[in-house]
This record gives sequence, structure tokens and C-alpha cells, in this order.
Amino acid sequence: MTLGSRQFFLGLACSLALFPNVINAQDSDLGNWLIYIGSKKINKTWNWHHEVQHRNYNVIGDLEQLLLRTGLGYTIKDKNQNFLLGYGYILSENYDRLGEKISVNEHRIFQQVISQQSITNLKFSHRFRFEQRFIESAFKMRFRYFLSSRVPLGSDNKFYLSGYNELFIGLGKDFFDRNRIYGGIGYKLFEGVNIELGYMNQFLGSLSRDQINVIMLLNL
Repeated sequence: MTLGSRQFFLGLACSLALFPNVINAQDSDLGNWLIYIGSKKINKTWNWHHEVQHRNYNVIGDLEQLLLRTGLGYTIKDKNQNFLLGYGYILSENYDRLGEKISVNEHRIFQQVISQQSITNLKFSHRFRFEQRFIESAFKMRFRYFLSSRVPLGSDNKFYLSGYNELFIGLGKDFFDRNRIYGGIGYKLFEGVNIELGYMNQFLGSLSRDQINVIMLLNL
């Protein structure tokens, strides 16, 4: 795929995220995520992972979190498994009790294993991730388990249903961190280029948030 084609599809994803800003972030839990995920093959077994996520408190314009990840992966093809060592930078814009924003910088080192399986026309993915988190002057560790599935719609396999659940477990006094559940519909534009529109509920202890996700998936 040419550089111009990549820029076109990234622009398309951004355009889909630009819905009218009709919701105040502090009065509503409806939000928007724009996600780019890429995986570049270095050779038959090694790959370079790169990822950008732009998360908003409202439909667009009120930044909640900017997340950048990269990592080096190793694939065992006969077992459909990928092992990855990665690094992430996260900028969080949190509201305090007075409604003022506080910027929080975080650096993460993480190790993960992704295992994929197929049952008839269903595709499943299991991801186990262990994170070491450097949040300003604090240090935390966390374990995450992510289970996703995909169901093709129609004979051409262009449209599909996508869903996942991800559980976050803290390795400290806060054992339960959060849980995310997502469901959406996707369309395969080209080989390695997908776009999804979906709904996500995020449960954080006694709080619950609803979000709209616009996801652009590029695996080139």
C-alpha cells in the first residue's frame, strides 16, 4: 500500500470521529476513542508493533487520554502465538473535584502473549498482559486479560461483528482495577485495513461509563 493510501485511510478514520460536539464532558459519560494499531513484519517470526489511541471525555475535543505504544514481537506460527515486549507513554487529563484538569504522565513497560484460535467461522483472541507502571512518582503493577471474538457477516466476509471483554487486576491494595466490555460492527476495506464503530461500557468499582468507539485498524 502506498503512503498516499495510508494517509487517506487515516484521514477517513479521523473524519468519522468528528461528530458534532453536543455533550459536556463533566455532565455525561459518553465519550469517543480513536485508535490506530499497526503491526509491521520484520521477517517471518519478528514484528514491530505500533499503536496510537486518542480518547475523549465527550464526542470530540475534550482529551481524556493520549496513549502511545510500541514493542518488538516474536511469533510462533504453528501455535498461533505472539510474544511481545513493549513500552508505552500515557498522558491522562483527569478532572478534579473542582472541575479543573490535572495532567498525569505515565511510562509503562509491558510483556504480553497473544494466542489466536478459530472455531468454524468464529475467530477468538486471548491476550495476557503484565504491566509495570511508572505514574509520576508512583510505581504500580497490573495484570490484564483480554478476550475478543469476531463473526463474519455475509459470504464476502467484508462486514463482521466484533466484541471483547478485558479484565484489569491490580497487584497491590486495589485488587480490582476495572473491566471493559465492547461490541461493534466492522468493515474490511482492504487486506490488513479495517474500520469499526462500536459501543463500550467501562466499569470502575462503583462507577460506570459508556463510550462510542471509532477504531481504525491498520496491520501493514
